[in-house]
Amino acid sequence: MSKSLSKKFSRYNKFNISCNAPFLTPKIQKYTAIFVFVVAGFCSLLAAAGDSRIATFAGGCFWCMEYPFDQLDGVLSTKSGYIGGVFPNPNYEIVSEGLSGHVEAVQVVFDPSRISYEKLLEVYWRNIDPLQANGQFCDIGLQYKSAIFVNGLAQKTMAESSRKNLQELYLGYEKVVTEILPISAFFEAEEYHQDYYQKNPVKYKLYRYRCGRDNRLDELWGR
Repeated sequence: MSKSLSKKFSRYNKFNISCNAPFLTPKIQKYTAIFVFVVAGFCSLLAAAGDSRIATFAGGCFWCMEYPFDQLDGVLSTKSGYIGGVFPNPNYEIVSEGLSGHVEAVQVVFDPSRISYEKLLEVYWRNIDPLQANGQFCDIGLQYKSAIFVNGLAQKTMAESSRKNLQELYLGYEKVVTEILPISAFFEAEEYHQDYYQKNPVKYKLYRYRCGRDNRLDELWGR
């Protein structure tokens, strides 16, 4: 995804449409905002869909999803953000209340010559609970659900195959509820959320412990 495009359009609310020009009625301002949001989403979609080096995963709290991917050789960067909703320019307060339709997610930029998308999928599964439908671990709500947002047919095929293998080889009769969805506009989360595990290591570890994340992952996948 092009960061410049995303930032340029997702911050439409900073554009001054509140001047005293008589033609800028409240109704026109409303439809102008909607139009800019649609354009932002379309541009973000085009940018992401055309870049095979981007993978987007939702697995509950995005603080906990950056860390495992940052450890991989071939991963160039990770970003926490919001995806899948309809509310323009979402922020943490709105998303965490479940008011916007977005889910917390992490967007991974990787070098396909050093690491494959299939490997990213393997790491993704080992860091979520694919059997939990109402969120992830202690975070309850659809804003914390697990989902894979795919860029095009190749990623969709690999994600579906990976999910099928997971179901058949590891989880048996228990149904994998993780969704596979087409990529949509991704909005970067606030700066204080980025690299949270590095900026606030004690709080991060305490959150993971209290949330029971690691205990559940050990139950599912072993140490």
